[in-house]
Amino acid sequence: MKSLLLIAALLSSAAPAQTIDRATQTRIDRVLKATPLIDGHNDLPWELRTKYGSNVEGTDVSANSDKLPHALMTDIARLHAGRMGAQFWSVYIPSDVTGDAAIRTTIEQIDIVKRLAARYPRDLEMAYTAADIVRIHRAGRVASLIGIEGGHQIGNSLPTLRAFHALGARYMTLTHFKNNDWADSATDDPAHHGLTDFGKAVVAEMNRVGMMIDLSHVSPETMRAALSVTKAPVIFSHSDARALNDHPRNVPDDVLKLVAANGGVVMVNFYPGHLSAAYRDWSAAHDAEEARGKGLFTGQPERRKAALDAWATAHPAPLVPVGVVADHIEHVVQVAGHDHVGIGGDLDGVDVAVQGLGGVDGYPLLFAELIHRSWNDADLGKLAGGNLLRVLARVEAVAASMKDVPPSRATLPPASPVAISTQ
Repeated sequence: MKSLLLIAALLSSAAPAQTIDRATQTRIDRVLKATPLIDGHNDLPWELRTKYGSNVEGTDVSANSDKLPHALMTDIARLHAGRMGAQFWSVYIPSDVTGDAAIRTTIEQIDIVKRLAARYPRDLEMAYTAADIVRIHRAGRVASLIGIEGGHQIGNSLPTLRAFHALGARYMTLTHFKNNDWADSATDDPAHHGLTDFGKAVVAEMNRVGMMIDLSHVSPETMRAALSVTKAPVIFSHSDARALNDHPRNVPDDVLKLVAANGGVVMVNFYPGHLSAAYRDWSAAHDAEEARGKGLFTGQPERRKAALDAWATAHPAPLVPVGVVADHIEHVVQVAGHDHVGIGGDLDGVDVAVQGLGGVDGYPLLFAELIHRSWNDADLGKLAGGNLLRVLARVEAVAASMKDVPPSRATLPPASPVAISTQ
């Protein structure tokens, strides 16, 4: 976590950065009535776990959750204000939780999502197919789907993968912040240089059961390896364009071209550090100053804090406007085409926000920005959710075509024993 300055920046960015004129809002409403607005990634379940002890029934997120003791970016009223049609709820767990503990914790996170939907039945409904999303959106509710944010969560077990699908998971991110035993992360040193044989078996089994392969968080080598073996389109549930900001979490142009050929979709993320090179540079400088203070003021936390606060006052974080998100969307379109872009805000998973996009009510501002850039209604609909609906329907079709393929019995080879010298 950053200093209190970032919290202040988050609060200031929660207010809309621009107003929307009546004609533009009418157009946005028309587009989002015809096509559900589908967000690929929201971390509310982990926030409910860590900040509220998984007490879904006793934590009121019907409205004003930004005013709760531990502020949230998501509540039911703001989902409706943001014209949300469907939300993939991330059942994230940390990368250092592995094995059976990872499986148990993931099930607990899935339970939070289902309890959330049960707590607000007039507003949320669990969805498992593309047709479910369309039906629930037409009924005026928000379709709620489950995304697993890290391949370590299956505990190296394909039966567990199948069980998670049966519980409702409709995508899995192949890695999170760290490599796992069969795939490399974007934010770790390479260990496998892509996918191991077991990793390829994971991809094949996801194709067979009908689970979308999510390539956010994975290394470029892993991206290319997965795209080379999958039979179904892939997604990036919350990633940006690396050509605009050379961050390891972003997608290189050559991979964007491969995604277009694959029929997949890149869902653009709202995190300033992924969007803005200026913000990323500021964040690195802030971290360096924090480390410097730890060296200079060892054992003196008050002096460390005062020094860091003084630095932050003299070096304010650059604000990131909604237009920067639009820039990344348009870059994906320039390289891959309008058929291969979507939205994955990562809200409640970040500690600082784009101006106007600090809550789930902010999505219309992004559509207004694109309308001002002369986007037509058809392309706005593709971005909103049309592309994701197409991908999910195709994933379902691939699974149907593989119905006679038996479940994979692949296992991860045991680690080689460490040689012990007797001399």
